[in-house]
Amino acid sequence: MGNLWQFFGLPDPEAPPEIKKKKPAPKKKEELSGQQMTLGETEAIQPKIHLPHGWTGPTTPDGEAFHDLSMYRHENIDHPDRALRYVSPDHMHRLPIRELATRIDLGDTIIVDLRPLIHMETQSNACRRQLKVMGDELGIPIFALDALDKLLLLPGNDVTVDVSRNELGIIPILM
Repeated sequence: MGNLWQFFGLPDPEAPPEIKKKKPAPKKKEELSGQQMTLGETEAIQPKIHLPHGWTGPTTPDGEAFHDLSMYRHENIDHPDRALRYVSPDHMHRLPIRELATRIDLGDTIIVDLRPLIHMETQSNACRRQLKVMGDELGIPIFALDALDKLLLLPGNDVTVDVSRNELGIIPILM
């Protein structure tokens, strides 16, 4: 019965060194053509392994190319150019309109949440009006994501919004 090292096909480090026996030279093809091959003779005939052209990486014990995926690293990791931003009114119940316009020009998509102004309908309408003027200046539409127009979506520059399917929320999924 073999040991664990033999099971994995590795040499046993604790075994005494074996004296290497000289293998007999393999027979020529003409001699093998009329004979039946045995297991020992098939080991001598191995298919030729071709490495990829210009291969400089490691190889397996069988001589095949070994692709170590940890070797492939990208040094320059680019940060994304665009973002999805969430904005709500500040403690003075105002929106940073200039900053929003700058971020939209850079391609960021912005979700404006006016729900904190639920009891201040006048201030909520003023914020909506400011957003409408900014949207007209930038040439972007403003989409309402809820029925009360308290959650608004402002797509960034070069962002495409599919308006053919306007099923919002979870109610259409349940029907």
